[in-house]
Amino acid sequence: MTNRIFRAIFCVATSVLIVAFLIITGILYNDFTNNQTLQLKDELSLAATATEDEGVTYLVNLNSERYRLTLINSDGVVIYDTVADESTMENHLNREEIQEALQSGSGSSSRYSTTLTEKYYYEATLLKDGTVLRISITTASVAALLLNMIGPLAFIVVVAIVVSLIAARAIAKNITKPLNELDLEHPLNNEAYEELAPLLNRINSLHRELDMKMFDLNQQRNEFKEVTDNMREGLVLLDKDNNILSINPAAKVLFGTDDTCLGTDFLTIDRKLAMTKAIERATKEGHSEIRLPIMDKQYQFDITRIQDNDKTTGAVILAFDVSTQAKAEQMRKEFSANVSHELKTPLQSIIGSAELLSNGLVKKEDTQRFLTHIQEDATRLLALVEDIIRLSQLDEGLQLPSEKVSLKTLTNEALSSLQTSATAKEVSISLSGDEGLLKGSKHLLYEIIYNICDNAIMYNVTGGSIAINIQDKEDKVILTVTDTGIGIPQDQINRVFERFYRVDKSHSKQSGGTGLGLSIVKHGVEQQHGQIKLTSKLGEGTTIVITLPKEYK
Repeated sequence: MTNRIFRAIFCVATSVLIVAFLIITGILYNDFTNNQTLQLKDELSLAATATEDEGVTYLVNLNSERYRLTLINSDGVVIYDTVADESTMENHLNREEIQEALQSGSGSSSRYSTTLTEKYYYEATLLKDGTVLRISITTASVAALLLNMIGPLAFIVVVAIVVSLIAARAIAKNITKPLNELDLEHPLNNEAYEELAPLLNRINSLHRELDMKMFDLNQQRNEFKEVTDNMREGLVLLDKDNNILSINPAAKVLFGTDDTCLGTDFLTIDRKLAMTKAIERATKEGHSEIRLPIMDKQYQFDITRIQDNDKTTGAVILAFDVSTQAKAEQMRKEFSANVSHELKTPLQSIIGSAELLSNGLVKKEDTQRFLTHIQEDATRLLALVEDIIRLSQLDEGLQLPSEKVSLKTLTNEALSSLQTSATAKEVSISLSGDEGLLKGSKHLLYEIIYNICDNAIMYNVTGGSIAINIQDKEDKVILTVTDTGIGIPQDQINRVFERFYRVDKSHSKQSGGTGLGLSIVKHGVEQQHGQIKLTSKLGEGTTIVITLPKEYK
């Protein structure tokens, strides 16, 4: 047994040393080549940035004994070379790396010298001005390295043979013990045979590579979880069988579930037929969308198929809360319907009166009355159109010119315009308080005050009163308007700022209101970065308090 081990050790030792040397040389050369290529790309990136900033001046001033830089135009003509005279250099358009750079933005190639002892590495990149910058480096080839190592290799082989002859018999007796005691979890800590060093180094390298991959995988998983956990939108990942792979907190709340749903069919958390069909449609067509009501809200579900090499591997479901958009769409529909109705009424009256007048069906003494009706309805129609335009401007958030204004002065101007209607209804108006100086849109603030006072007169009782007070605070102005009108029922207070909403529809029709006054007030206050508060008691009156900042950005 010992003789057989001796012969095996002798033959294997000599051959393994040689092979190991060749393998290590190849691995190191490959790693050196890869690192050199990466370094070459980094150097090219830096040089490209500098060349784009400084032009050929950078290349002229560059002093590099290791790298060679060449600037080539799109026709292949050499503009500048750090080593050779560019005027003597041939056209480079047919060079592999130049072709790749012109086509895809970057290119690489390598070539051996005629003697095969040197190898040239080239990297090229397309600059913003259409020129190509190429960097190259010269290294010894594998053949040259092997030729240089023949002497040391021969010496190592001779030493190995001599050592093997002397030590083989002693090593043969103990060969199994160190092999059995190898610690593969910590390969570099083993005192093993020299022949096993490449294997142990490789094992150690694999350990490091595996640890790095596990670290990257855990980091990516943690980053993905961090992102999805903080998403306001619901996110669900499904496999090809619609089993839940991942679900974020927002989706858990939406579907009323927890981590126990992982690995189960999506039907366990949502059994809506429409959702099931949407998932099937996404699986077939690649994408589908659906809106569903959940917990008094409207959600839009975007479902996208996941593919790998044309093979469906699952689907991703994104849930968005679109309640605000849905409500806005509904409000737009209602607004359009209300506008159509409000415009139709005075137009029909105008058309009817005009037809009677044009057909001579109106007595001469009644002609003036019909003309008055036409004028009143036309005035009402114009006021409605103006209010609609004003609301549209406020909705668009147009920035109105801002200036220093006096709220008290604007209130006096508005009251002057409303004096006729107040007198007709025998409503007394009092104004008290401070000057109310602030920065804002004069036109918009006037509209706010006018509409509030007009409303207070319109819905007041005959012989009633309106009290207006202005208070200057440190950084704000408070406008309070209190009337003794008909008041607003408690269940309707939150709706009075809706467009075309009227508490007393018959009363407002008689008074000629458009139903948009308080909507204009609310939007105007919001644009002035203020706040509005309304309190009212049926049959006793209403108080509106508006707080406006003196300055805003």
